Amino acid sequence: MKKKPYPILEFDENPQSILEPSELVSVINAPECCVICFFAEVIQHLIDERQARFLVNSKSEMGDHPLYEIDYQGERLAFFHPGIGAPLAASLLEEMIARGCRKFVVCGGCGVLNKDITVGHLLLPVSALRDEGTSYHYLPPSREVNADPHALAAIERVLTRHEINYLRTKTWTTDAIYRETEAKARVYLEEGCLAVEMEAAAFFAVARFRNVHLGQILYGGDAVIPNEWDGRRWTSRMDIRRNFFWLAAEAVFEM
Repeated sequence: MKKKPYPILEFDENPQSILEPSELVSVINAPECCVICFFAEVIQHLIDERQARFLVNSKSEMGDHPLYEIDYQGERLAFFHPGIGAPLAASLLEEMIARGCRKFVVCGGCGVLNKDITVGHLLLPVSALRDEGTSYHYLPPSREVNADPHALAAIERVLTRHEINYLRTKTWTTDAIYRETEAKARVYLEEGCLAVEMEAAAFFAVARFRNVHLGQILYGGDAVIPNEWDGRRWTSRMDIRRNFFWLAAEAVFEM
């Protein structure tokens, strides 16, 4: 490892870590296909109404992080909530890979940097601006990380099949929701970012490092506009969020 002025830039190419997920969690008979779902109420609905089966817990100081499965059109589909923020989300993704999952589609919301993007409009990240820390431990420093083209193609086939309008975009991944400043929002919008969220860059980096397929679909939420922020009640759109899960499920089997 070559020393740099800032530790975040000191990427170590050695793929072996002191703690390896495969040494800390057990391989189970997990489904190959998995939806990473940010919507707690959708997960609860699947438990209550679709008889989701508990598979295994990952654990942190927050408590349990369960992995579930349901039957989907005759196939086994896993799903879990990744928590919030890149470090936890990446760690749980690591453990689900170690459990045996290999194909992932992430469904979640995002802030939008253009107020003309309506609540619920789907955005497909083709790359993520790395304004967080986790991805720098998986890939050498760079301004952005690209999404997996195999996963992107699968998601686009599903959205096209259902005649759903969506926007291909770069997304701004940040660690600090209370430091989304006017200058950053303006510059990153000009750079091509229509969305802002907290995990995409880390998801893309972990997937590439572990050689698994992962794509992400976002739906437009609050308007992160300088002097015009608007929450737009985006977390209350239950119909959008439930339908969104099933689109993600179809897409992960399309890979």
